[in-house]
Amino acid sequence: MKKFLYILLVIFFPVVSFSQWQSDVRLTNAQGDSFVSLNNSRCLAAFQNLLYAVWADERDGNREIYYKKSLDNGQTWGSDVNLSNNSYTSWRPCIANYTGYLHIVWCDNRDGNFEIYYRRSYDGGVNFQPETRLTNTSDISWAPSLAVNQAVMHLVWEELISGNEEIYYKKSTNNGETWSNDLRLTNDPFGSFYPSVAVSENNVHVTWYDFRSGHRAVFYKRSTDAGETWESDTQLTFSTGESYNSGIAVNGQTVHISFHDTRTGNEDIYYLRSSDNGMNWTETAITNTPGISWYPSISVSGSNVHLAWYDTTSGNYEIYYAHSTDAGLSWLPNERLTYDTARSYRPSILASDTNLHIIWNDGRDGNLEVYYKRNPHGNTIAVNNISSEIPEYFYLSQNYPNPFNPVTTIEYHCSKKSNVEIRIFDITGKQIAQPVNRIHTPGKYSVRWNAGGMESGVYLYTMYLDGIPTETRKMLYIK
Repeated sequence: MKKFLYILLVIFFPVVSFSQWQSDVRLTNAQGDSFVSLNNSRCLAAFQNLLYAVWADERDGNREIYYKKSLDNGQTWGSDVNLSNNSYTSWRPCIANYTGYLHIVWCDNRDGNFEIYYRRSYDGGVNFQPETRLTNTSDISWAPSLAVNQAVMHLVWEELISGNEEIYYKKSTNNGETWSNDLRLTNDPFGSFYPSVAVSENNVHVTWYDFRSGHRAVFYKRSTDAGETWESDTQLTFSTGESYNSGIAVNGQTVHISFHDTRTGNEDIYYLRSSDNGMNWTETAITNTPGISWYPSISVSGSNVHLAWYDTTSGNYEIYYAHSTDAGLSWLPNERLTYDTARSYRPSILASDTNLHIIWNDGRDGNLEVYYKRNPHGNTIAVNNISSEIPEYFYLSQNYPNPFNPVTTIEYHCSKKSNVEIRIFDITGKQIAQPVNRIHTPGKYSVRWNAGGMESGVYLYTMYLDGIPTETRKMLYIK
């Protein structure tokens, strides 16, 4: 795991927006400050049209974990819900979900020191079961990060042991009903900090930073058997500067890590990519600005890689964004997302279907509140025009290959200018994906759909023309 190819790709911030980001939305309105977690923890999750947000909040006189959801992909939001509801300090939440199961972890000092607590909902966030204490130590457990693959959950956190910080891991194989014993992943006398975890099938990937090389460097570790055994620690950064606060995401065999680094004498955002499940890595510089760029949040969907961070180039903290459409091989120009005179910082970003969502801390109202914005078409799905020949009629082809695992191609014909949608449903008729939703000129098209993370079984896909269903076919996903 030590073969590296270094690539320098310097991208400067433009002021012209090329995407369809909608206006900022204020999610909280409380007297106390509201806090999005650091970039190792995810504060957004989604399933179909459901979107969930978590944060820490001081409106009750102490810090509590709050949650709210949207039923329409972030267009409108429900009420704030207090999930921790105690008189102590609860903070740094992380959220993950699989279908209707929603899982939230955080750290809490009700026991005299910080421990990791957990709550879940089995009905899409309507009801939550009682909280569960996941750690029980005499020292501090905090900074949790959670990833889910179907019913298997992987949790990492930072734990203070005899004055030194180490990374720990545990898992659940039954949607959080029971949990394994704590497993120590690092053994470094100089401290290991802020872990982040991602999962694809049985491959579990963890990143963190530590000081064993004499300064802060990004490290990585993986398991290829769903967390049963772990390979050795791998150092990923070797610059003369400080590399730290890494986050991780994965799609299939391609692993993505973001972090910030001081090698140029300034804080900049960097990106690491492995296309072979963490064996070899390439590095790319995302920013090179006079301002300070901090705490990148990363989200991956198919070949789309999305990064958000905050930057002081404009004179105060603002949120910036970068997008790759080819799995991190190249990057579109960076984009500034916020324009207010107060601080905007600590973003958490999420791609879901065609939607791109982001929340962050914002001080424009005099105290820190959580703000949100979305781009309903920001997560591009590659639709290929395979022929400009004008078909005689609309037609939906059988997907190929079929059966498939996990990617299949759907071809379709469009005989006149129309808004074409391809919607995918499970066998119960519930919509689970929408890989196509755009205006088409006449022609023949194809789109690839990745069913990774779904259950094996029969799925239905339907072509809609200007909102009207026209044809439905079946496909079979077999893992």
